[in-house]
Amino acid sequence: MPAFPALSTRLATAATLVVIGLSAGGCVLDGAGIRDAAKSAGFGPKEVAAPDFVEKTRRGGGDFLPVGESAPPRETRAKSAAGVKALEAELDASRQRNEAKGRDAAKVGGAVKPPAPPKMPPALPPTE
Repeated sequence: MPAFPALSTRLATAATLVVIGLSAGGCVLDGAGIRDAAKSAGFGPKEVAAPDFVEKTRRGGGDFLPVGESAPPRETRAKSAAGVKALEAELDASRQRNEAKGRDAAKVGGAVKPPAPPKMPPALPPTE
């Protein structure tokens, strides 16, 4: 039995309320309001302008596309049927060249004898 039952009940209730409040507040708040208030009061970090070389190398329009808006049409067009056939022929020729190189390498590898196992010196007799 606790020595101070009223105090321990109040303390337990207060601690429970604090824990519930902090956990609920942590789920709802991300700290943006506090950060914005501190920044407007002058306590936040100062805005620093990007150097010239950074500004020059950035592409324009780097923002995200809004929801529900279609992407702009692509600048490159799809290959025509003749272009696709030419690409397939080029890839087939490359495959045939690689297979021929593989066959040549297999022939060379088959002609090479594996090395002989190393010769070990005779074991020394045990000393007593």
